[in-house]
Amino acid sequence: MMEMQESPRTPVVMAQLSWFFGIATIVKLLLIPSYHSTDLEVHRHWLAITHSLPLSQWYTDETSEWTLDYPPFFAYLERFLSMFAHLIDPQIVHLHHGLNYKANSAIYFQRMSVIVSDLFLLYGVYRSTLALASLKRNLIWLLVIWSPGLLIVDHLHFQYNGFLFGWLLLSLSFLAQGRDVMGGFLFAVLLCFKHLFAVAAPVYFVYLLRHYCRGGLVRGFARLSVMGAIVVAVFAAAYGPFVYHGQIQQVIRRMFPFGRGLCHAYWAPNFWVFYIMLDKGIAFLLRKFGFNIPAPVASFTGGLVGDASPFAILPRVTPLTTFIMVLLALLPCLFRTWKDPRPRLIVRSVAYAYTCGFLFGWHVHEKASLHFSIPLAIVAVESLEDAKHYFLLSIVSCYSLFPLLYEAQEYPIKVLLLLLHTILMWFSFSAQYSGSLRGDKEGGEKQGFEVGWVTKSYLMGVVVVEIWGQFLHPYLFGDKLPFVPLMLISMYCAIGILYSWIWQLKSILISF
Repeated sequence: MMEMQESPRTPVVMAQLSWFFGIATIVKLLLIPSYHSTDLEVHRHWLAITHSLPLSQWYTDETSEWTLDYPPFFAYLERFLSMFAHLIDPQIVHLHHGLNYKANSAIYFQRMSVIVSDLFLLYGVYRSTLALASLKRNLIWLLVIWSPGLLIVDHLHFQYNGFLFGWLLLSLSFLAQGRDVMGGFLFAVLLCFKHLFAVAAPVYFVYLLRHYCRGGLVRGFARLSVMGAIVVAVFAAAYGPFVYHGQIQQVIRRMFPFGRGLCHAYWAPNFWVFYIMLDKGIAFLLRKFGFNIPAPVASFTGGLVGDASPFAILPRVTPLTTFIMVLLALLPCLFRTWKDPRPRLIVRSVAYAYTCGFLFGWHVHEKASLHFSIPLAIVAVESLEDAKHYFLLSIVSCYSLFPLLYEAQEYPIKVLLLLLHTILMWFSFSAQYSGSLRGDKEGGEKQGFEVGWVTKSYLMGVVVVEIWGQFLHPYLFGDKLPFVPLMLISMYCAIGILYSWIWQLKSILISF
C-alpha cells in the first residue's frame, strides 16, 4: 500500500466511487439474460439444500450431483439468500421440484444476488484506496470495479468472486494500516467462506507473527494468544455446529475432493500444462522410434484410477507433490516477510502466494487467476515497472478465461470487454506516468508508459492464437481435433503467467 498523500473527504470519495460502481452495475444488468454455466444450477441447488434440509444434512445430501462443497460460512450465506428466494418463487428452493429449474425468476434472483453482493467489493476497494492520490485511486477503481475477468466469471459464467475479493481487500487494507487484529480476523472469515484462499495463509501467519506478535517474549506470546483465540472463535462459529452433529469429517471430504484429478476439464494455464505436454511429446517420439509405450488408463481431469498414472513417461503427480511445490515456491516470500514485515509489502506477498498456488496447485481452475490479478491491481500504481507488469498480466488473465464462454452469442461480449480493458489501461497508465523521469536528477529524460518489444510480440501472439482457434482451425479441420484451440490458449497463457511469477519472484529476491 502507498503512504497517505492526501486526506480526501469521505463523502466525495464515495460519490466518485459510486459513479464507477454505477457504470459497472449497468453493464451487469445488461448481461443478466446472457449465457450462464452450470454453476448457476449449482448455487440454486445449494439454496434448496440449505432451505429444505436441517443443517446436519447439508453436506450429506446427494439429491443432485451438485453437492455442497464450500465451507460453512458460504453455506450460511446460501441459507440467508434462500429466505428471499422462497418469497420470490418457492420452487427455486424446492429440493426435488427445483432441480434444473430455469425460470426467469430463478435466473434473475441469482444474478441480482451477485450484483448486490458486489457491495462488499465496493467497500473493500474503498478502504484500500482511501489514502491514495486521486489519480492512483481512480486507476485502481478502474482496474478492480471494471475488471473484465470479474464480469466474465461472476456475471456471465456465474459465481460470487466479487463478494469474496471484497473480504480479501478489506483484510489487506486493515493490515496495510497496521490494524493486524482486524486484518487477521477478516482473513479467517474469508477462509470459512472459501477455503481456496488458504494458499496465502502461510504469508499471513509469518507476517502477523513478526509484525503483530513482536515486543518481547511475554508481550509476543500474549498477542499470539489473542490472535489465536480470534481465529479459533471464527472457525468454531463456522464448523462448530457440524462438529456437534458429527458431520465434520463429511464436511472436510466435500471440501477437499482430491480424486478430481490434477487438472480441471479445461487445463488452467499453469506449470502442469508444460509437464503434461512434455510427457505426451516424449511418448509420441518414443512410439515413433518403435518403443511400446501404452496409453495411460487414468485421466488428468478425472482423478487417479487405482494405482494407474495419467502420465505415459513422467512420474505421476499427487496432491502431496503439488502441496510441496507450492510451499517451496512460497519460501522466498516467507523469508522476505519474516525479515521485513512491512505493511506496505503485504499485498505483494499475498498476490505472489496466490500466483504460486495457481501455477503449482492441484486441480486449479482457470478462474483462480483472479486471486492474484485483483490484488496486483492495488500494486500496479506503485511504480512504472509494476504498471507494465500488470498491463501484460491482466490481459493474459482475462484472455485465459475466454473458453468459459464458448457460445457464439457471447463472443463479441468477451472480445469487447478485453479490448476496452486494454485501451482503458493504456490511457490510464499513460496519464499516470506521462511525467515520470528516467534518471535521478530532476532534469532527467521524461518517459511515458511504454511496453517493450517482447511484451508487444507476446500480445500479438495472443491475437494469432485467437484467430487460429476461432477462425482458421474450424475452417481447416472442421470438427477434427477440437482440443487443439483450447490447448493452445492454455499453453500460451501459461507462458505469460509463468513470466509473471518469475517477475514477482525476482522482485522478492532483489529486496533481500
